[in-house]
Amino acid sequence: MLSVVTSTAAPRTHRVHPAWWVAGVTFLALVGAAAFRAVPGVLIEPLRAEFGWSVTTISAAVAVNMALYGLTAPFAAALMERFGIRRVVVGALLLTATGSGLTVFMTASWQLVLLWGFLVGLGTGSMALSLVATVTGRWFVARRGLVSGILTAGGATGQLVFLPLVAWADATWGWRSASLGTTAAALAVVPLVLWLLRDRPRDVGAVPYGGTAADDVDPVRTGAARTAVRGLVSAARTTPFWLLAGGFFICGLSTNGLVQPHFIPAAHDHGMPITTAAGLLAVVGVFDIAGTVLSGWLTDRVDPRVLLLAYYGLRGLSLFLLPTLFGPDLHVSMVAFIVFYGLDWVATVPPTLALCREFFGPRAPVVFGWVFASHQVGSAFAAFGGGVIRDVTGSYDPAWLVAGALCIAAAAMSFLIPRRPAAAGTALPTDPEEAAAAQAHG
Repeated sequence: MLSVVTSTAAPRTHRVHPAWWVAGVTFLALVGAAAFRAVPGVLIEPLRAEFGWSVTTISAAVAVNMALYGLTAPFAAALMERFGIRRVVVGALLLTATGSGLTVFMTASWQLVLLWGFLVGLGTGSMALSLVATVTGRWFVARRGLVSGILTAGGATGQLVFLPLVAWADATWGWRSASLGTTAAALAVVPLVLWLLRDRPRDVGAVPYGGTAADDVDPVRTGAARTAVRGLVSAARTTPFWLLAGGFFICGLSTNGLVQPHFIPAAHDHGMPITTAAGLLAVVGVFDIAGTVLSGWLTDRVDPRVLLLAYYGLRGLSLFLLPTLFGPDLHVSMVAFIVFYGLDWVATVPPTLALCREFFGPRAPVVFGWVFASHQVGSAFAAFGGGVIRDVTGSYDPAWLVAGALCIAAAAMSFLIPRRPAAAGTALPTDPEEAAAAQAHG
């Protein structure tokens, strides 16, 4: 009888369930990763002024960063299964800090591509949505949706916190201080990760939040990377995958790829101070959090296809208006654009993920990893293309108009997604090993 009392009382010794500490430190890691992705938009003008590099050259480094950030994501879960969450996150933070810190010594543009493009891209990619899926899948049974939404908003919070600080540091002490500041922020998170982040609830004598010991399944040490590739091959045979991936390609193109790196220099072209433009993007981060939570709530109540149709369509119309809103002074019309764009920034994630679950079942996390990869490839395309358009035409205006037209196309693609999967069974894992690895990714 005593043994029964002891075993049932043990979990109650945690006043705060360890899952919440894990979620908290994961949030901080994601905030740090977001800081690195937000910085290039502020530093384009300072780098042009010091080194004489073209916008196209600097944008090439940003494009490599964004592409690797997305293409790393489908395999990051495999690394976490093989080496553990804590080791992967610590390694990713150190890699991004190294890439950012060494930029203060660069003298050639290829070094910018190597450091900001490859090193920071690989590091931040290892802390992308795959980290969110892995942490919520292992540590939470109850409140998974809430925690996923909060962690996804970590990127917006990083943009909110660091953009004005980076712009201020650049204006006060130069771009090198801003780069070193983000490096220090990433290194500061490392001790917290080592202290609080654990791979599984059993490591601290707990069970997943809202679950039982049976929910804490053994890790899949092999086959996860192979399953990621199989997931792509299987999903690529279906029309919904291409419609979702195509829409998300345009989503990344019109947010992370175009607005995030090029809004500040575009506003500066029209006479707006860099610090003011950075503050506006920070406001995008504020409303991004609200928009993500609201979109998650709506996804439970409204057809996800209708939501995507509205999100992409309204985003396209707003981009058509943007060239007329720029000016040296801040007007109400520009503030209204910023508020709307913030609400719409990643509002597409919950309905896209819901449709992946509808069509691909247990393999949805793996398939969504590839859909997210298309998002970042679109980001890379726009990051580089926006710089080329600016150098060739002397203005960003054509870039906003092209992005607006593509958003209208994404709205049409969302409308074409069938209401029910025609052959859902073909997209599910076909053997026990695949099924186990797919579950590990989620």
